[in-house]
This record gives sequence, C-alpha cells and structure tokens, in this order.
Amino acid sequence: MRISRDKLNKLAHTVADSLAEIDQVDFLEDRNTIRQEARKALEQLFAEETKIDQAARLKISSQRKIIQEGTQEWDILYRKYYNDEVRRLGI
Repeated sequence: MRISRDKLNKLAHTVADSLAEIDQVDFLEDRNTIRQEARKALEQLFAEETKIDQAARLKISSQRKIIQEGTQEWDILYRKYYNDEVRRLGI
C-alpha cells in the first residue's frame, strides 16, 4: 500500500508528539529533527513492506494454477507467503 507524503508526515508528527508527552523521554535534538528521523524510519518500514508484498504476490503468480486475487485460496496463500518473507528477513 502506498502512503502519501502528507500522511507520512502526519504520522511522523504524531510519533514525535507522542514521544514528547512521555515523561521518561528527553530529546537530545530538536523536535523537528526527531520528526524527520521518524519519517525516515517510517519510509524504510513501508519500503520493506512493499518488497514483502511484491515477493508474496510473485510467489502466488508463479503457481501452475491461476489463482484469482480476492478468492479465499489467494488470501490464504498471500498470508502464508507474506509471513514466510517476514520470517526470512527476520522482521
């Protein structure tokens, strides 16, 4: 799933604001730097998720039998292959 830049920035702001509200958290950098680092981390996370999604879809499409997306069989295989990729990457 692609996420817009605006939504990604909103998430990063939410992360920085949530961290600022925790008494045990002290920022060593200004809040904008924290927000930018949160955005970078989220971008990396979504990029990894996209790779995992593509790998799972590729495995389904490489089956001998054509499996239609949206069917129960496709959903089961997608979850299985998705989880296999996550385990393989150690996430």
